[in-house]
Amino acid sequence: MIFRFAQPWFALLALALPFVVALVWRRRLPAFLVSDTTPFAAAAAARRPPLRWPLLLHAAGLLCCVVALMRPQAGIERLIERAEGVDIMLVLDVSGSMKSYDVPESLDRGPAIAGAIQSGALKDRLTTAQDELRKFVEGRPNDRIGVIAFARQPYMVCPPTLDHDFLLSHLATLKPGMLPDGTNIATPLGSATARLKDSPSRRRIIVLFTDGEQNVDSSLSPRQAALLAKDNRATIHTVGIGSDRAIVLVNDPFGNQSLQRSPAGLDQALLEELAGTTGGRYFPARDAAGFQKVMHEIDALEKTSLETPRYRDYREQFPWWLGAGLALMLAAFVLEHTVLRTDP
Repeated sequence: MIFRFAQPWFALLALALPFVVALVWRRRLPAFLVSDTTPFAAAAAARRPPLRWPLLLHAAGLLCCVVALMRPQAGIERLIERAEGVDIMLVLDVSGSMKSYDVPESLDRGPAIAGAIQSGALKDRLTTAQDELRKFVEGRPNDRIGVIAFARQPYMVCPPTLDHDFLLSHLATLKPGMLPDGTNIATPLGSATARLKDSPSRRRIIVLFTDGEQNVDSSLSPRQAALLAKDNRATIHTVGIGSDRAIVLVNDPFGNQSLQRSPAGLDQALLEELAGTTGGRYFPARDAAGFQKVMHEIDALEKTSLETPRYRDYREQFPWWLGAGLALMLAAFVLEHTVLRTDP
């Protein structure tokens, strides 16, 4: 609760009030006129002067009126947080190569790698991406976020939305190889740009995640898609997934699984060019730890802007003080003319 006086300079009037009261207190009005007060001197000395209630009530009433002139106000101060979110489209590769495992250098033997896969400590590329994207989405409640999956063709998983539970439930359903195989980078970038072009947000972001290169003929090239994004004020960040320590599980005709090297097909130069065209950045994600670091960097790079304007809600309190002052002076007037009336 906040209290203040809108016109505090009226307090100067209260400084004069004690002098006026003291002056009136000393001034005794005569009940009747006589030529000599000597006979009454002894009686006056013996009589205790009465407490002058009307004068005190008048003084208290005037003081309340002065306070009313000062316009006391009581209110509540609030901080209103307004968040201006970022509109983000996550474009995620779900081609067959996303079922590969990027082995960290701490695992250097086949049995250790197989054990890590079996225990779930080592996850395939798509599962790793899903885990990190879930954390990314949960950390940005004020942003409209959408997801496009792609392989040979794009698939709209979720349009830009603030309903992140809906988005995450659909993100979790993605599987490597769920779409016809191939890597068509250009078309999903164009689709993402189309989803963002009418966005009211001042910041429009596309984040492309892929472990491959453009190997599908398309009427729209990746470079044209980047220029289209730039024309629509969308920034593209690209994330290249994979390393030269990638392996894949292969089933033999007898149902046994074996580990085989997964060939690298990442076109890093193209990803750097696409990001640079729109003022974005390229991030390498060579394993799960690298992917986590990349998402932290993107999250820090694309911060949601917050405003916290101060809002004060004041209510006038002077009617109560004015009413009290008038009531006190009315009481003084009534007492002067009834119970404490002095007749001449």
